[in-house]
Amino acid sequence: MGETHRNIRCLKYARLSNIVVLEQRRLLLNSLEDVCAQIRLLTDKAVKRNLADGILLSGGLDTSILALVASKYRKLAAFTVGFKNAPAPDIEYAKLIAIRFKINHQIHVFDEEEMFPAIRNVVKTLKVFDPMTVRNSVAIYIGLEFAKENGVKGVMTGDGLDELYAGYSWFFNMNERELNARLANMWQSMEFTFVPMAESLGIESKVPFLDAEFKAFAMSVDSKLKVKNERGQIWGKWIIRKSFEGLLPDEIIWRVKAPIEVGSGATKFPQFFEAKISDEYFNEQVKHHSEKDNVLIRDKEHLFYYEVFRSFFESPAKIFSDVQGKLCPQCKSKVDERSNFCRICGAYPI
Repeated sequence: MGETHRNIRCLKYARLSNIVVLEQRRLLLNSLEDVCAQIRLLTDKAVKRNLADGILLSGGLDTSILALVASKYRKLAAFTVGFKNAPAPDIEYAKLIAIRFKINHQIHVFDEEEMFPAIRNVVKTLKVFDPMTVRNSVAIYIGLEFAKENGVKGVMTGDGLDELYAGYSWFFNMNERELNARLANMWQSMEFTFVPMAESLGIESKVPFLDAEFKAFAMSVDSKLKVKNERGQIWGKWIIRKSFEGLLPDEIIWRVKAPIEVGSGATKFPQFFEAKISDEYFNEQVKHHSEKDNVLIRDKEHLFYYEVFRSFFESPAKIFSDVQGKLCPQCKSKVDERSNFCRICGAYPI
């Protein structure tokens, strides 16, 4: 009899445990749905407050969300650029979104002739010669020029979402404490090249994901919802992907984050400069800039950008001498104490 009572108690306990687990799952699901609903609501409000007649459409998650929302309120002109004779995956993804939401979409393929003045304008505007920044920014600059040529007065971009929702791959192997600290640090020093470049061209820049209300909520979202494993791999911006699942094509929702240089084909720039600049000239100039400016030149592409930089400015040590921060060991400019890379020359890690 005693054994029977124990079995009954165990059965009741098991049933109760199952009920508790199911209730916990239901609450978690409701909580997740609430977060997703809030993200969609705040995105809608942020886009409406930052509408423009144009958008730089990469076909990535961020700009696709903007295209989805903005196209409900305004007839959009979308612009996508790619480097000639280079893979530019953004073009096909952007086509998919433009067709889906009936957006007027224009594609511009740029060549070397257009690349050179764009590089000069990017370096002059941003005061940098970091190759990654220049490659990414040239594609943006040419896109902005193309938009202006087509009569667009203002342009939206998806800047900020990767920083707020941990979209970059270097976040993926951090523990929760490290991730929270890195995000908080990044939020204090976020800078985006789109804004000064648009200003230099007389174009109004709109960055909906930096809207104050959207940003405040993003900062409050649990980081465990930002970086998460699904479909056998780790994803940044996981909660953003879930929020718009079903509203955007799966190819966009689960598109792996790629830098602008990859999507536009600007990753071919280093090969171009490697072929264009002779080894003899490179070695001579590396020595010259090291002795004269105390600047370390890492490769031929870097050399080209630095020589453009010096055609406009003095050495980094001179023009950034009054800036507060730690000293970059490679170009002697000043770096924000919270940063581990130099935004001027691209030195990493420092």
